Amino acid sequence: MSMFRKVAIIGVGLIGGSIGLAIKKKKLAKTIAGVSRHKESLSAAKKKGAIDSGSCSLDIIKGADLVILATPVNTIIELAPKIACLVSKDCLVTDVGSTKEEVNKRLSGIFPNYLGSHPLAGSEKRGVANARADLFRGSLCILTPLQNTNRRGIEKIKLLWRSFGARVILLSPVEHDKILSFVSHLAHIAAFSLIAAVPGEYFKFASSGLKDTTRIAASESELWADIFLSNRRNILEAMNLLEGDLSRIREAIAKKDKRGLAAILQHAAKKRKALANL
Repeated sequence: MSMFRKVAIIGVGLIGGSIGLAIKKKKLAKTIAGVSRHKESLSAAKKKGAIDSGSCSLDIIKGADLVILATPVNTIIELAPKIACLVSKDCLVTDVGSTKEEVNKRLSGIFPNYLGSHPLAGSEKRGVANARADLFRGSLCILTPLQNTNRRGIEKIKLLWRSFGARVILLSPVEHDKILSFVSHLAHIAAFSLIAAVPGEYFKFASSGLKDTTRIAASESELWADIFLSNRRNILEAMNLLEGDLSRIREAIAKKDKRGLAAILQHAAKKRKALANL
């Protein structure tokens, strides 16, 4: 039996398309409608089987009992009031944005049944062409309920993500943004900065180390600019700590302090091994 009559996915790229494919695979909805600014994306999503119908107009979401916003954070906030005019108050609404404090604040005041989601799955590759039904299998999905979030809605969204094979945990929007600034956003800043610092003419000498370390620097620039700016306070704090660690390494090298340098590197290696064992 389907969980939903009609699911509307706004943004049918990698994540939105993968959600559509996962819903189809698990037969969780009778029909899926997709919204995108680009007709080509809708055509590709329909051809791949991620949606049943698509439109560049939000009107297609009418009658949905679940709306999923899979667009950049700024677009989520911008579209929310327009979406509210087209769906019933009983409609469940979630988003998959990478920052949550501002989005939760805005959307919880617009939709009675809103609950923020953040699946920690994805790729530096973009577009529905790279969407997969199993993208969320074995991943972690963070839900960010508020005190007044509908309990039944929480359980239904939990079940949705678990149906995709994801583990689900609950955090406050503030906790989410603080943690993600370190474990995700800072890593992207480091990758973007690292590849930018390497002269292009040296690339032909690059080994797998540089390629592996900077893989996520191929991620969509506008999307990540939105993420960094929407979580500015936490990211600046994380960057201060990173700059402090870089300064200590720089100082040890400048002083030819092999013992001190080795201790810094050993401490980092120990933390990396602990991460690998999780």
